[in-house]
Amino acid sequence: MLTDILDSLKSSEADAWDVTDEIINRWEFYFIKHDLDQNRIVDTEHINVTVYKKSADGKCLGSATDEIAPSASQEEIRQEISDLLSRAALVKNPLYSLRKPVDVKPEEYSADVKEISKDFIETLTDIPETKTEDINCYEIFTAEIEKRHITSEGIDETQKYPESFLEVVTNARNDEREIELYRSYDSGTCDRDFLKKDIEKTLTYGKDRLHTEPTPALGKVSLMLSTADAMQVWDYFASRTDASMVYQKTSDWKIGESVAEGVTGDKVTLSSKKSLPNSSRNRTFDDEGALIRDEVLIDGDVVKTYWGNQKFSSYLGLSDTFILSNYEVAPGTKNEAELRDGKYLEVVEFSDFQVDPITGHIFGEIRLGYLHDGNSVQIVSGGSVSGTMSDSMKSMHFSKEQTQYNYARVPSVVVLDDVTVTGAK
Repeated sequence: MLTDILDSLKSSEADAWDVTDEIINRWEFYFIKHDLDQNRIVDTEHINVTVYKKSADGKCLGSATDEIAPSASQEEIRQEISDLLSRAALVKNPLYSLRKPVDVKPEEYSADVKEISKDFIETLTDIPETKTEDINCYEIFTAEIEKRHITSEGIDETQKYPESFLEVVTNARNDEREIELYRSYDSGTCDRDFLKKDIEKTLTYGKDRLHTEPTPALGKVSLMLSTADAMQVWDYFASRTDASMVYQKTSDWKIGESVAEGVTGDKVTLSSKKSLPNSSRNRTFDDEGALIRDEVLIDGDVVKTYWGNQKFSSYLGLSDTFILSNYEVAPGTKNEAELRDGKYLEVVEFSDFQVDPITGHIFGEIRLGYLHDGNSVQIVSGGSVSGTMSDSMKSMHFSKEQTQYNYARVPSVVVLDDVTVTGAK
């Protein structure tokens, strides 16, 4: 099948082409409580083809992408490529060059689905439960992926890596009601320690949700984030250095300039990482064939370089870029205990928490929070938070301790000032 597709592309009128052949071996497990309800093995293959077509004057380059079924006939392949060429001819992007091959052998990352599945199952069964706080159900998906990438520019590389996904539902109950909390985790291999700690915290959060009071209208406060919701903050910094956002003027961050003026808090240093333990994004090459490497993107709030795909990087006159996979944010100046000494609202459950990558607006509805007044802690629910990163980043603080969420190793705790809390009463 792959040979038929390549032969059809070579004989077509495409000015360039790109093919990825992804073979996935996935194991799935469905548990009710800790009883296995169902399991299965799923083997799939996905072949995606991109064709490029120049305009008649050679000043523009259009592209179109689609998946071709492994069972397609030669006639169906030729028809699909013809349709892609027609679609590509309608796209008028300014001309840009495609990635060239590099003489580097891809690293192979451990992808033994049997061992990875075993790690997940053993971790879930090792979590302490009580009569009132327990695990309702969970689903485990582990996969070993072999992905071959071939282009008309001479790239022909095969990468092997793992991808996993875990869903967990916990319950907490008393005589009056029951609270159900949902968690999902993307990863490569299983991070036993992180999962155990995070799910244990989730059981505690469920118990605390049974005893909340309405969130008071607090006005401007310091908001502490200590869960995966903090990734919204760090993804904001990462996305603002994306060449596509810079070129399209949805990010005004410039190389050599600070992302904020008058900073009194911790300054951000964010670096690309080729690999991180247990990450699902560990690769040697990005999806276009560019070599991924460790590189500082933001150093002490100053933008050092951009990352991005070939099209937008070339429009900005950048060479040797790549698409960001993993990243790390350097530790802050205070430890977690210091950050927890004072008055602040720590929210650990939102209905949805977001930081808009374009505007920097912060918003989310509170489902569970801990209001610290310096002497006591009130468990609250309801109301919402709002603010902007342009205000908060000037005085934000984050911990020396770090936590890894799949593709990012970041400070365990971040505190944003000047966040408005609208109360539930």
